[in-house]
Amino acid sequence: MFTIAVVPILTRILIKNQRNFTKNSNKRNYSHKENNKCTKPDVHVCTISECMVDPCKPEPSVVIVGAGIAGLSAAQRLVQCGISNFTVLEATDRPGGRIHSCWLGDVIAELGCANISGACVANPVFNLAAQEGLLKPPLNPVNPCKGLYCTSEGRAIDFATSMVAYHTFKALQQEANSLFNMGSGKEHGSLRNFLYLRIQQEIQKFPEQQRYDVSRILYGLTNNLRYEVGDDLNNVSADNIGSLVEIPGGKIGVPFGFVGVLSPLLKDLPECCLKFNKPVGLIRWGAVQGRSKGPRAIVQCCDSEEFCADYVIITVSLGVLKEHGEKLFCPALPSPKVDAIHSLGYGNVDKIFLDYDRPFWVWSNGTIKFAWSQNELAHRTDWTKGISVIEEVEGSKHVLCAYISGPEAVVMEHATDEEVAEGITKLLRKFTGDASLPYPSTILRSKWSSDPYFCGAKSYMNLKSNIGHQCDLSSPVPGTCDPVPPILLFAGEATCAGHHSTVHGARLSGIREAERVIQLTKQYGGPPPGECN
Repeated sequence: MFTIAVVPILTRILIKNQRNFTKNSNKRNYSHKENNKCTKPDVHVCTISECMVDPCKPEPSVVIVGAGIAGLSAAQRLVQCGISNFTVLEATDRPGGRIHSCWLGDVIAELGCANISGACVANPVFNLAAQEGLLKPPLNPVNPCKGLYCTSEGRAIDFATSMVAYHTFKALQQEANSLFNMGSGKEHGSLRNFLYLRIQQEIQKFPEQQRYDVSRILYGLTNNLRYEVGDDLNNVSADNIGSLVEIPGGKIGVPFGFVGVLSPLLKDLPECCLKFNKPVGLIRWGAVQGRSKGPRAIVQCCDSEEFCADYVIITVSLGVLKEHGEKLFCPALPSPKVDAIHSLGYGNVDKIFLDYDRPFWVWSNGTIKFAWSQNELAHRTDWTKGISVIEEVEGSKHVLCAYISGPEAVVMEHATDEEVAEGITKLLRKFTGDASLPYPSTILRSKWSSDPYFCGAKSYMNLKSNIGHQCDLSSPVPGTCDPVPPILLFAGEATCAGHHSTVHGARLSGIREAERVIQLTKQYGGPPPGECN
């Protein structure tokens, strides 16, 4: 009977261990120490920048819920502009949120985001990595053409046919993206129906002897596109898929771990401001139960500790808002906000890392792409049909990574390690035609959907949502036109129209809400009207 020993997930942050980060070794200890007085960081400036609040005026109190890149970006921006009276509450035992770099033996496994999407100065996450010296020239963008397309008959498709089919699909994908800007008023339905119709039309343009292989590559690439949104393409809006703005430069990884981009965000934070293992159970805001005086907001953690605030920046995932939003806020959120939460799509993507004692591939030639047929994808009899590609892990000669998305990813999360290893091995044997391929010695996998602090992986535009919902989700409560200054501020990738589902979108959203606090502080000459104890 096959058994598998799972290596414990190492959650230590690479910025504390890699030699690349030793220049930050003099940063403060951010772990909570009882009876230690929290202090502002020492800031030595000869001029006051335009963004700085008046240092002679009192600061507002801010609570940031979540220490993902949105929350940490908000905290960094507040510090940069002279506000340090804030607390960051993180539900887990680590910073980063959906950025999660772990060790698997001698290999860095990115359970969350692995690449910077848009390797140029127009990307704020690229700039973070460059400032910290994490990127070394020459930059080598991920090659989307790398890999071998295999069919379920155990046959590899020749390279020439693969390239023609790949470029055909990219043209269809670009056609779908252009629907957003057409403004014809015609609705095109789901992305799956749009692509399947166009694939059937394009296949007829190929010689008859090529159609069999071309069709499988095109449908396989459609299945791979699910990983970009995290859900069945039947639920994805064809008309809004093009609302995502593409930053040029391609996708690049971060050597020594994506978690390294957090280093510049962490090192300037005030001591003791970041508190781990502090899940939030309730946020009371505004006039609660007829109270006319008192704090503008009280954030209550699940351990009953409370934090008063003038402003609360909420960076939890859209999945958490969908799952727990109704009981998280008192009073309830206004109806436009609730409607936005329910209307926007939220999907799941996972990775399964496979470590082999005796690799069956030659290094740099191990990536396998699954060329499913339309009929095979229509009958999703098991979770392995949610796998679109199994590729080599950068820098490793013995670890592969399987990418899985949508409902199948949720099913995979509830399977045992043995069942996962069995399912993937059967899949590899079937598509390579080699029944002797070995089982992995170790597996490591993400479980974003099952994690109550994430409830999934990324937002997308489904058939019920539009840009207006993203704008409603990002709007403060109360609104900017209301007589009461905003109290609840919302950040996170799902709130960033045009850059949703991206790390840079999350960072931009955190900066945006920090700027809102800064501008309100300047407007009111300190804390907003009302009391905060």
